[in-house]
Amino acid sequence: MIPAISVRDLTVAYDEKPVLWDVDLDIPEGTLSAIVGPNGAGKSTLIKAILGLVPIAAGSIRVFGEPYRTAHERVGYVPQRGSVDWDFPTDALDVVTMGLYGRLGWFGRPGRQERRIALECLDKVGMRDYARRQIGQLSGGQQQRVFLARALAQDAALTFMDEPFAGVDATTEQTIIDTLKALRDAGKTVVVVHHDLDTVPRYFDFVALLNVRLIAAGPTEAVFVPDNLQRAYGGKIAFLHR
Repeated sequence: MIPAISVRDLTVAYDEKPVLWDVDLDIPEGTLSAIVGPNGAGKSTLIKAILGLVPIAAGSIRVFGEPYRTAHERVGYVPQRGSVDWDFPTDALDVVTMGLYGRLGWFGRPGRQERRIALECLDKVGMRDYARRQIGQLSGGQQQRVFLARALAQDAALTFMDEPFAGVDATTEQTIIDTLKALRDAGKTVVVVHHDLDTVPRYFDFVALLNVRLIAAGPTEAVFVPDNLQRAYGGKIAFLHR
């Protein structure tokens, strides 16, 4: 089976300093996968390189066996919340509707059907009552739910999420992981940059441990073990048992 993501010999450098070095990684289709590693390990950079958002120094990347430029319509991306301009004058419903532009094309205008789909997606994440609320007036957890609803509206085969649980309350975190598991169970592939080691075994079925180089990647029960964690994080690290 062709992997959802296939990375070979990937190197990315900023100001001639390697951020990712000679990374080989295959992420299977239909998995809920985590990219885990210490600060500065290159986790977000890996996602951005796959999406063509940062230049690569060497290597190759395939998405469903194709270059990203030919597979991009099958891919969704939820960036870190801190990278979004929350003062932009738009409401939650409009943000979710943006996820439908891929199917409408550049010159298509969203109509009644698109509004219905967007509202249904907001309802799935408990945000329908906030549809006309300006995004800057929402809490951090509510903003993250709106972006998750946009990803649902997009109905992508592969979705990347960069730190979706950062700064959210427990209820929002549970809503997000339940939604991501439902996507996985429907045959979608979800890749999440994640930092909370305690929840990795409960949330994810595939893990890539990264620290500039790839330390290990594979099914969670095989990869998320003390030896690999020590190699990724250095020194002693408390291994959190399931």
